[in-house]
Amino acid sequence: MPVSPLAAASEREVPFYESVGNECGLFDQAFRQRLPLLLKGPTGCGKTRFVSHMAAKLGKPLFTVSCHDDLTAADLTGRYLLQGGETRWVDGPLTRAVREGGICYLDEVVEARKDVTVVLHPLTDDRRLLPLERTGELLEAPDDFMLVVSYNPGYQHILKSLKPSTRQRFLAMSFDFPPPRVERDIVARESGLAADQCAALVNLAASLRAMKGQDLEEGVSTRLLVYCATLIQGGMPILEAARATLVEPLSDDADVQEGLMEAIHATFG
Repeated sequence: MPVSPLAAASEREVPFYESVGNECGLFDQAFRQRLPLLLKGPTGCGKTRFVSHMAAKLGKPLFTVSCHDDLTAADLTGRYLLQGGETRWVDGPLTRAVREGGICYLDEVVEARKDVTVVLHPLTDDRRLLPLERTGELLEAPDDFMLVVSYNPGYQHILKSLKPSTRQRFLAMSFDFPPPRVERDIVARESGLAADQCAALVNLAASLRAMKGQDLEEGVSTRLLVYCATLIQGGMPILEAARATLVEPLSDDADVQEGLMEAIHATFG
């Protein structure tokens, strides 16, 4: 009987990820059915860890690209470079994933320049093609290639949003911060800090996240909670650890920082 890629990964090192729904099943189906996937959710809620987890579960190489304002289509597909006195074509991460098979993950895809979506479109329909104009190649994606993109819809400016014509080429799922019990367990596992102290941090995060849209552009991420717990576990005083991880990264405004510290004092004294 053939073994499922998910089951076959049991003996491999898989990045920890705590499922809160059927997101793993949807990802697995998208991979098997050769469908592209869009992940939506706030910064630091676990999207990247989820993709790493699933790539390891499926036993596929992962090509991760952190998109930014200067990222061009050539950065993804490749370019000619001078090597050893000769001009040679060097594949970009997207081209490598298509040639070799694997999962190409474009994090915060809306940050990239507009020519990137033009390259992605033929890969996100039934053609699954990657045209390389510079080399004259037309690559057909193998069965074990998958395209995954993500973005934060709550943060992006209207000029930096995905067009409907692009969004409707993807399956999509929304991510949010985990439920308190799950987030507590994640923070405890990642940092080694006692569960009761992690629970207090998670409760604090809920208070700080309520400030989003008022004084803060973004709420406290699960990632920052793990950083805070790690510092506390390492022996740093709680208030110092909280300032370094839950205050300074969130705002430069002195009044906002004072408000954050008041919430922290109310939790930890």
